[in-house]
Amino acid sequence: MTLALDDLRSLSALQLDALREVANMGAGHAATALSQMTGGTIMISVPTIEVARLEDLPPELGPAEQPVAGVVMDMLGDLTGRTLLVFPKATVMRMAEMMLRRPHGSSVALGELERSAIKEAGNILSGAYMNALSDFMGMVLLPSPPTLAVDASTAVLSREFLRIGAEAEQVFVVETEFTMQDLGERLRGFFLLLPDPASLQAILRTIRLA
Repeated sequence: MTLALDDLRSLSALQLDALREVANMGAGHAATALSQMTGGTIMISVPTIEVARLEDLPPELGPAEQPVAGVVMDMLGDLTGRTLLVFPKATVMRMAEMMLRRPHGSSVALGELERSAIKEAGNILSGAYMNALSDFMGMVLLPSPPTLAVDASTAVLSREFLRIGAEAEQVFVVETEFTMQDLGERLRGFFLLLPDPASLQAILRTIRLA
């Protein structure tokens, strides 16, 4: 596993950029699906992709105790691991309104309908990223049904919630920016890819050949 971690830390800017382009392809497909669901024009871009330690992530997302919404999914098939889509709570409330086609500010709590809408948005976005990675790798990746948690970022990013062991030190962090052209709004979240050790090695081999 140490070799994989060393390889991760030494990924070149070009190699990370190749992975960012893969994510951008997935983002484009997700944007089309979310636009159809919300009835508005949503553009999704990936400004940055980086490798970070799981324990260092809360500063990326805001204050450690800030409430966030996390949609976690198992990655199954030829590659295995977890994916986590994380949004600040204010962002996720706005997304729920758009998914449910409600006016801005009308949702004051994450009820059953809002939670269902967020899980569907997470399903669409995480699934699109996984499909793009599947095409890039030439392998089959299948997402599990999504699980939603709304809690402090430290809890959502905990190994207990993500069900990962101590060997999963490094994760791919995909910054995800949503632009609602009709509304003149921008929202930001993060997609985290946490591959199992063998899957991480396979991803690294493919990146090096890209």
